Amino acid sequence: MEVSEAYRDARDPFERSLSESNLFPLLSEGISVFQMNMGRVCNLSCRHCHVGAGPGRTESMPPRIVDECLRVIERQGYPTLDITGGAPEMNGNYRRLIESAVSLGVSVKTRTNLTILVEDGYRDLPAFFAFNRVEVVASLPYFSSETTDRQRGAGVFNASIEALRALNSVGYGVEGSGLKLFLVYNPCGAFLPPSQRAIEADFRRELKKKFGVSFTGLFTITNMPVGRFLDFLNLSGNFVSYMERLKSSYNPEAAANVMCRNTISVAWDGSLYDCDFNQMLGLKCASGVPDHIRDFDHERLSVRRIVTGLHCYGCTAGAGSSCTGAVVK
Repeated sequence: MEVSEAYRDARDPFERSLSESNLFPLLSEGISVFQMNMGRVCNLSCRHCHVGAGPGRTESMPPRIVDECLRVIERQGYPTLDITGGAPEMNGNYRRLIESAVSLGVSVKTRTNLTILVEDGYRDLPAFFAFNRVEVVASLPYFSSETTDRQRGAGVFNASIEALRALNSVGYGVEGSGLKLFLVYNPCGAFLPPSQRAIEADFRRELKKKFGVSFTGLFTITNMPVGRFLDFLNLSGNFVSYMERLKSSYNPEAAANVMCRNTISVAWDGSLYDCDFNQMLGLKCASGVPDHIRDFDHERLSVRRIVTGLHCYGCTAGAGSSCTGAVVK
């Protein structure tokens, strides 16, 4: 994917913010999270999706790339494998990847849109997750059907509740089970997420009271000006105001703790990126370090310079945003 001139021209402002925070150049602090994006095939076409995933997409990680990733994970002993997509469950190598990683002693977390778990061919996944002690990170825009379906499509909320109940039934989100179920909240518009602690309390109260659903915790993630959300910002005339909101909310503490500093992101085709957002913009790891899994070099990648851009204000605004939610407590 080509990077638009707007993104190329807009790099300097974020670099200036880093410089003013004594963080420029932004460098990796080592790799503890090995993230794999299994592709852009998905059963949904969500309005906010930075991946641009959907049923019509064909990009899917082939077996040889999965095998290359597993060899790297085994060789380097990375503690955490973070699996994402699209709907990663729809990749034919998904279950094999999880079983192989677990056999290596790796802690596995998988990201899910929930609705895939109630479709034919996938209904046994909650039990599969539980057997392998996989941490489940589930996207749920809100605790009401109106807001959720507006962002993700008709019927999504009810399907999500069905999936959450299925996860609860095998122990996920149940105190004492050790099976972790995290929900992910994205704002349904061009604004920053609220306090993670506050919105988690709202979700916990409403989901338990109305649907009997429980969960371990909740992550708030800022909508990134990438993919379909970027299209929305441009079409609605909100791009400039949203970016100004992000820039004015820049937080040096959040910048110091961005996820790219301890993560490597592998695309469906094996290309290497600092994060999943850079991946969608075609911003591979900086020149001078390997940019494909076949050439993986832990030592060089662990001290690489992080490639940044205007979109990085999304991860550094307010309490910050990462794949595990706010980075400033």
